Amino acid sequence: MSEEEVVTSGWDVIEAQMQRIYGDQEPKHYGTLIKYVLGGPDPLDGISAYMADKPVPHWHFVTFGFSELYGKESEDAEYSGYGFELTFRLTRAEDEEEPPAWALNLLQNMGRYVFRSGNVFSAGDYLDANGPICVGDDTKLTALAFTWDPELPELDTPNGKVEFLQMIGITGDELEAMQTWNTRGMLKACEGQLPGLVTDLSRDSVLEVPAIAEAVQNGMERDGSSTGFLFVDQLAWEPGKNRLFGKTPATLTLGAKQAGVVGKLIRGRILKGRNLTLVGQGIRVVMKQGEQAGFETGEDEIVLQLDEASVAELAGQMQPKEATVKLSSLKGMVIQIAKTHIKDQEGNVVTTIG
Repeated sequence: MSEEEVVTSGWDVIEAQMQRIYGDQEPKHYGTLIKYVLGGPDPLDGISAYMADKPVPHWHFVTFGFSELYGKESEDAEYSGYGFELTFRLTRAEDEEEPPAWALNLLQNMGRYVFRSGNVFSAGDYLDANGPICVGDDTKLTALAFTWDPELPELDTPNGKVEFLQMIGITGDELEAMQTWNTRGMLKACEGQLPGLVTDLSRDSVLEVPAIAEAVQNGMERDGSSTGFLFVDQLAWEPGKNRLFGKTPATLTLGAKQAGVVGKLIRGRILKGRNLTLVGQGIRVVMKQGEQAGFETGEDEIVLQLDEASVAELAGQMQPKEATVKLSSLKGMVIQIAKTHIKDQEGNVVTTIG
């Protein structure tokens, strides 16, 4: 097939949607020289950046590559590729003519994550970046949330459906609020403070606004938490052992970074009759409501039965600091909270929690 005959139906539909919003504006487009399948470093075929003025001046990025841009290749007839493309809205200075390179790299990093792991993003998801979303900046935005782009509805393309997910930079405590309540509720509560959900590296947490903090607290108490699964890097289980002079308790180990979140999550899950599952490398810990506190062990799964007393005790003692937690309501086991070392992309420890 000659170069002129290459089918670009998926690509063309995305460009048509952006043209509907921005008319004849020529975007800043950044293509990939060597395709990912041929050994190139960037999985996305391209990223376009448009200049938007409302509700505040910003760059409106859109990716090309999570969906099938050319002919249909996957066996899933309903969705095109992974079924989505990402957008990202970032504040723009009046004299800014080129979008910042870090934002392009961030979007490519999202592509690397999806292509390598196979995990896809959906509206309501969040992702902890374990550091500033703009490396080297002192921004308080250290995580990302995902929702539908308000200007780009889901498309039916020749290759299947594609939805546009807007990526939003959030702070650590905003991430915790989304975990202990839910992403959509949190974003709804702060939309007046974050017009258009445009990412602004210089902003403070919206939870510093009393009305928003109160809305989040009320929402969490009313609805509980929508987080049923929490992926934990530091998660281990050691069964109790019989010794000559007694039995050592079983030990559940998790990192300090997650300990505080788990303490809050169990209130919004267990007390609402919902399970909370911690997922680690080769191990799952399922926390569920029970009439009496206790635990059962399987080959790669531990089930903790928690009653109201054990939930209250556990929530009170799970703090983001190194400690050994012994629960009077949960006999035969202890919880070891270990320090969490946050590393940069080169593997250097940049922060220690606990």
